[in-house]
Amino acid sequence: MNICIVNCFDTYEHRVDLLFDTFKAQGHKVIVLSSDFRHIDKVKRTEKKSGYKFFAAIPYTKNLSVTRMRSHNCFSKDVSRYIERHINKIDLIWALIPPNSLVKDISKIKNAHPRVKLIYDLIDLWPETMPVGNVKAIFPFTYWKNLRDRHLRSADCIVTECNLYRKKLKNVLSGMKVETLYLARPFIEYTPHLHLPEDKIALCYLGSINNIIDIDTIVKIVKQIQMHKPVSLHIIGDGENREKLISGVKAAGAEVIYHGKVYDRTEKQQILDGCHYGLNIMKDTVCVGLTMKSMDYFEMGLPIINNIHGDTWDFVNKYNVGINYKVGKDLDLNSIGRETVTMFFKGMLTTESFERKVKGIIE
Repeated sequence: MNICIVNCFDTYEHRVDLLFDTFKAQGHKVIVLSSDFRHIDKVKRTEKKSGYKFFAAIPYTKNLSVTRMRSHNCFSKDVSRYIERHINKIDLIWALIPPNSLVKDISKIKNAHPRVKLIYDLIDLWPETMPVGNVKAIFPFTYWKNLRDRHLRSADCIVTECNLYRKKLKNVLSGMKVETLYLARPFIEYTPHLHLPEDKIALCYLGSINNIIDIDTIVKIVKQIQMHKPVSLHIIGDGENREKLISGVKAAGAEVIYHGKVYDRTEKQQILDGCHYGLNIMKDTVCVGLTMKSMDYFEMGLPIINNIHGDTWDFVNKYNVGINYKVGKDLDLNSIGRETVTMFFKGMLTTESFERKVKGIIE
């Protein structure tokens, strides 16, 4: 088949690369249509990439802005015009959503060319996951939401990056073919060299220390554990709330070891091999099924303490890969084998499982 992947954001390029490599390995011809704007850095992308065609995007500086919406709309129109011109050479369109305007524009193409298979890959939900409170229930957020919901049924299949999104859209997706496709990584064999302290509980927080992590809950967890054993917290990462996290945990009586950003896998593994649990703690307003930090923990065999409902909560309950924490409930630090966590990762979150799932979706 000739497959066209559409993606507006470089932040999701890891998923696009997984799809690209999977399709190529299966013998398909693949092209990726992508924006030339780097969302995190807010700069124009200048480097080329094999198999990619980049479209000039209107730059923006604020994540919530009219300029950003205009940029997305223009990208959607430009990509749709390209697909229209080459439609006779395309058998499958795999479009990552958002932006929601892509759903409206690509659905028009599908309706005009029903032989082309169309898959919408919901990697985020706008406006549902946005930290804007109750205003998402009024215009223009409702219009924005309807750009997606009114046109999803043009697709042959809907793919979601987590089961949580399927539940959020269950009425919209009723009767449709829907599949969940988790992010994945290659499994790299390693031999753990555990050096767990026996006189205290060592925790790890890995990732961005931003406004969506629940520092108050982390402090409560530390205080609960300290009623039984001293606590040390290893922090790998950085962010605008770094000092707030460090001072809060120290005020609770725990030791803090700040490692900063660590990119070397061996160094990161050495730190995690000295920890009992990884913290996967976010504010209850966050709508996410599976966090990147939880994938890091699982990949390296570290059980988690988790408060995020959705897929991760279900994984903990079903596969015994950590502890689900509820405010006001005692934290039961039961013993969880690291082999159990590693086996879960190998079975659910590796590139091999991703490739099998994709093959089943497009057949």
